[in-house]
Amino acid sequence: MSGAYPRIDPHVHCRDWEQAYKATISSVMGLAASQGVSAVFDMPNTNPSIISLGLAKRRIETARQEGISGGYYLYLGVTGSAAQAAEAVSAHDSLPEVIGLKMFAGKSVGNLTVEESAQRTVYRSLAEIGYRGVLAVHCEKESLSMMRLWDQTDPKSWNAARPPFMEVEAVNEQILYAKEERFKGILHICHISVPEAVEAVHAARREIRITCGATPHHLMLSTADMDGLEGLRYKVNPPLREPLMASRLFEMLHDGMIDWIETDHAPHSPAEKALSELGEPMSGIPSLAGYAQFISNLQRSGFGEELIRSLTYLNIKRAFAKVTE
Repeated sequence: MSGAYPRIDPHVHCRDWEQAYKATISSVMGLAASQGVSAVFDMPNTNPSIISLGLAKRRIETARQEGISGGYYLYLGVTGSAAQAAEAVSAHDSLPEVIGLKMFAGKSVGNLTVEESAQRTVYRSLAEIGYRGVLAVHCEKESLSMMRLWDQTDPKSWNAARPPFMEVEAVNEQILYAKEERFKGILHICHISVPEAVEAVHAARREIRITCGATPHHLMLSTADMDGLEGLRYKVNPPLREPLMASRLFEMLHDGMIDWIETDHAPHSPAEKALSELGEPMSGIPSLAGYAQFISNLQRSGFGEELIRSLTYLNIKRAFAKVTE
């Protein structure tokens, strides 16, 4: 273990089931241990998607069959249905391993996108049930995408196709829904990448329970790293941003405006990341593999040990009471 305390990665994609060729729970847990991380939170956009109590139990049993006895937690996805939200909350309340709920307010890998017209319903349903846990949200307002600008032979054009204001508008909408529907839980903005979105989260702390996390790749990389076809390796959702935006995000992390570090570890096969006539290059990179190096970079950049502890453990533990590490 790195450091004198546990570290948590609250955003990984372990794959398994129909996507086990990419990674498994046991392989991700092994990688985490090698990077000084003792617990991970797995995302539900698997195949099939984890959206029911039964599938959550199946996922937990998969982890046990792979020899995992602790440190593995998972999110349960929400779909926009009030009945499904009730089942999701039941899974959260009855299974210690179900750490929170996840909403995709924008398209990513998998089939869990909640349409814009149904997103407010999620907050209303959860408020009526009295859910007080974490609702983690992928924020990209799909109606503002500019996919006509996407050119696979120019990887950095992904930032133009899914521009920063897609994220900012989505974050502002989620905050509004949480306020107006009197959501009682913690709204968490996943993999935040735009300084203006961080500012919106920071302002909202006066009125609602809200957190945000940033990834090593959004903090350390930018569109400058996406020149040439090799840049497809860094195609992620939301996209890498312009260098000045990434630098400002790093400053905000240092200033305490971002609550924690989350890798959004998302492994794919090399063929799935490459330019091909057969389909769209997949979004996602295996960021967990560079976690220890990233922590070293923070230390060299003047981040004190107490700040690093807050970003990698304490703030996460405060938000997720179920964590036992």
